[in-house]
Amino acid sequence: MADFTPELKNILKKSGCKFRRSAKGSHEFWYSPITDRCFTVGHKIKSRHTANAVLKQAGIAKAF
Repeated sequence: MADFTPELKNILKKSGCKFRRSAKGSHEFWYSPITDRCFTVGHKIKSRHTANAVLKQAGIAKAF
């Protein structure tokens, strides 16, 4: 099963999103200047649907 997290984080960084801090458990808080919101990103995202949902929260088009 694929791990989408490294590629997802690269897409977020290229789009201007910033890592804020570690969150509870195995998650991180990120900030998107596109939507002006914070959102969480898991350390091991195995589903392309979840990866695309994170991108949607960041205001970025689907990539997976």
